[in-house]
Amino acid sequence: MEINHGTEFLDLDGGRLAYDVTGQGPLIVLAHGMGDNRAVYRELAAELVAAGFRVASMDLRGHGESSTGWPSYTRTDVAGDLLALIGHLGGPAVIVGHSFAGGAATIAAAQEPGLVSAIVELGPFTRAQQVNLGALISNARYRKGMTLLLGAGLFRSVGMWKRYLDHAYPGAKPAGHAQHVAALEADLRRPGRMAVVARFGTSAPTDAGARLGDVRCPALIVMGTLDPDWADPRAEGEGIVAGMPPGTARLHLVEGAGHYAHAQFPAAVAAAVLDFLGAGARG
Repeated sequence: MEINHGTEFLDLDGGRLAYDVTGQGPLIVLAHGMGDNRAVYRELAAELVAAGFRVASMDLRGHGESSTGWPSYTRTDVAGDLLALIGHLGGPAVIVGHSFAGGAATIAAAQEPGLVSAIVELGPFTRAQQVNLGALISNARYRKGMTLLLGAGLFRSVGMWKRYLDHAYPGAKPAGHAQHVAALEADLRRPGRMAVVARFGTSAPTDAGARLGDVRCPALIVMGTLDPDWADPRAEGEGIVAGMPPGTARLHLVEGAGHYAHAQFPAAVAAAVLDFLGAGARG
């Protein structure tokens, strides 16, 4: 049976987090990436609820219906927010984290193994990054993605962020995409919102990379083959897997997906997640 109580709030030191919970069963917490909101998971959440999970979708600090004005915006901060929500809802939980939140999922799993039964990282920024100068010349997809991504943060430009999103969703856009982007634009034009995105963008993932070797729960790394955030998405995914203890993580590639595989191909990502959880990672 599907139960949805609408938007709920969790008050923490420094601010308020918005989230919603749907379904019944083992808990999965979905965390989006920077410059987005929890609605990006609407299709994937429905697939997971139909498979028998209780799904909580959270707006990251400074995003969506969550408050701004937090003292800092690091992956370690977001990991603490995730753990607080899991504790509030009654864990343990599987954490699904996209991009910035993928790194936060790594930290949460390493920090509180009793609360995190498994992690799924979607196009995650989990390791220290260096701009690939050679690929900037030879790889047009990577060059355009980096230009728009860095420009949106540097100039706090909603327009450049929208252009990045268009590029990061290659090919046909998913149902409801235009409405989702319009809602994001309205949200990001509110005072202080693009400043938060800029602070997320300048928070290096070194804190997450330092905890890769401490992860003990099963981990699934999902990369889109056309993700413009990396010159070689497969190599980035393999590097994350190699950074975790042997046998802990595995890599799954989504052909034709950009940086938002969970929104472009929700059924395919849901199938990969459910196969992963059914193979022994289910909480």
